[in-house]
Amino acid sequence: MNNGLNRKAVTAMTKGDLSTSNPATAKNTGGHEQGSLAGEESCPAPPSYSMFNAWEKGFIVFIVSASAFFSPVSANIYFPALNTLAQDYHVSPTLINLTITMYMIFQGLAPSFTGSLSDSIGRRPVYVLCFIVYIGANIGLALQNQFAALMVLRCLQSSGSSGTIALGNAVVSDVASASERGSYLGYVSLGGVVGVSLGAIIGGILSDFLGWRSIFWFLVLSAGVVLVLILVFLPETARAVVGNGSVRPAAWDLSLWDQLPSTKRRRVASGTSETLSGSSATGRFVNPLMTLKICADKEAGIVLFANGIVFAGYYALVGAIPSQFHALYGFNDLDVGLSFIPIGVSAAISAVAVGYAVDWNFARHARRLGISVDGAKQMSRDLGSFPIESVRCEVALPMLALTVVTFVVYGWLLSFHTSVAGPLAMLFFVGFGVNGFFTILSVLIVDVYPQAPATATAANNFVRCWLGAGASAIIIPMIDALSSGWAYTFIALLYLLMAPLLWVIMRWGPRWRSDRNAAEKAREASQNVEA
Repeated sequence: MNNGLNRKAVTAMTKGDLSTSNPATAKNTGGHEQGSLAGEESCPAPPSYSMFNAWEKGFIVFIVSASAFFSPVSANIYFPALNTLAQDYHVSPTLINLTITMYMIFQGLAPSFTGSLSDSIGRRPVYVLCFIVYIGANIGLALQNQFAALMVLRCLQSSGSSGTIALGNAVVSDVASASERGSYLGYVSLGGVVGVSLGAIIGGILSDFLGWRSIFWFLVLSAGVVLVLILVFLPETARAVVGNGSVRPAAWDLSLWDQLPSTKRRRVASGTSETLSGSSATGRFVNPLMTLKICADKEAGIVLFANGIVFAGYYALVGAIPSQFHALYGFNDLDVGLSFIPIGVSAAISAVAVGYAVDWNFARHARRLGISVDGAKQMSRDLGSFPIESVRCEVALPMLALTVVTFVVYGWLLSFHTSVAGPLAMLFFVGFGVNGFFTILSVLIVDVYPQAPATATAANNFVRCWLGAGASAIIIPMIDALSSGWAYTFIALLYLLMAPLLWVIMRWGPRWRSDRNAAEKAREASQNVEA
């Protein structure tokens, strides 16, 4: 009986308030009586979730994935040069690690502003702003000569690059429904994953042969290329600005895609081709405190905490690689950079494989509830009673288990001073497990807050980066005090405690989400009545 009722509820949800997600098309569905079979048959089909076709979605994801490359690459391209920088500035490894800590503090803070701003005015202008700040900071880093300047400009560099992660996830939420979101977010995260692996390799090569300043000139040139791609090709996708893509953005926000004849024809067919943006966002304002509100939510808070703890342990591990591998194996800058290859390769495989796995699990749950593939793609953004928490966490738990085991083994291999082949092999499995877990929970936080995906991702960044900042600051003293084996075993035990939290999300998350959505709709209805 309960399964039958749940199946009816979810099926009804797929037909429900789709039109409300696009104000420009809502008028096309009005004026039809509901509650009778004849009335339902006369209603037009709900608008598609996104006007972008598969090829266009792929191209959009390619651009935002390239943009997402710069936040992690800016962190990891720096790692191989840490020992050289400590020598040049005559500071200790612990003090040079503070530049990593400060980078991560601003990496968590800046998206609180850029995420909220992009949910209001659109993705493209915020992308452009972020890249201008980022390019300027890198020019300064290449030219500066003092440790204080290095610290300040790293903060500015982090502020410019960190918004690209939140914006990438938000763009995927704009154009992809929950049924296909996992694979698309996997591809977006692939840009970040490539940044982790290639960043360290490129940083090692540049630092070893051309000096550490060449690292920042490389970032200036590569960021300039992506900025041109955004300005010319990336269409506006924010649903508050263009709905499902059928609303024409303002003239200053147009891209080459908006000028294509095929785009204009589709907009004419939808009846909104000449509608300018802005009306749907009128009255909205940039509210960075929305990030804290999301963190305080029961369901979102647990998701963010679990993701943040795993990220903090991971960042502690990779932040300690330069000093540990230099001390144990005599690695130079190039060797340190090459040691990141196992993590990068496995993380890239994980990003794609896990993305498809969560989409497969979504389809499996949909079939159990009697929902067709097309019906799943047209689900309303709040997902109603669909058990999205179980869909995501059922795949996250194996990733967490793999991470716990590999952290313990990696730490003790270092403690026993084994051949470097052992730790490098464990880094491969660490990369697969940790990045798989990140991808899944990044998808889930967007599922939980679909109306403000950039702000939700900013909250995710805020929690995990601030926890990561603390972890990167204490990991070397922790290893000195406890040994690598016990330090990483302690982190693994913390990871193990995240499993009950995932169970809590699966058990009570749907009810919390339903209560929150009902309260939000009641508040909006009250505001409309007052207006």
